[in-house]
Amino acid sequence: MLLRVDDSELDVDDFTTAIENFNRFYIRLPTLEKLSFTTLSVLDTLAFNDGPMRLTDLTRTEQVSQPGLTQLITRLERDGLVERHPDPSDGRAVLVHITEAGRRIGRSRHDDRTRHLVPLVDRLTPDQRRAIAQALPALTRLAELGRGT
Repeated sequence: MLLRVDDSELDVDDFTTAIENFNRFYIRLPTLEKLSFTTLSVLDTLAFNDGPMRLTDLTRTEQVSQPGLTQLITRLERDGLVERHPDPSDGRAVLVHITEAGRRIGRSRHDDRTRHLVPLVDRLTPDQRRAIAQALPALTRLAELGRGT
């Protein structure tokens, strides 16, 4: 699908393929933290959210069943990566907070990935590195739009 914006063209299908190929490579970069993708996704969501989240909201963002997410949160709480507290606005609901230990896992994975990417980025041409640098604001905004912000 070709999308025309102003005088430039963006083939959204090609863009999707490039993002999928990069994502397949990126999520498999070796890291010291060996946790499941769902676990890491939940921790990442909590780390980048503007505060604690209800279990029902996490179920929606993570596309996991309520029972599955409840089990995962129980394990994460047992491991000291999240905490559960009653929602002050609704006594029946629970808010999930990420702990500092949970945040450290995200930072560790980020640092590990950066370490693996640096030598690969060094192998790109200066024009390729410049193209990626110029695309960063647009990719950041696209991610914001996807999150609904």
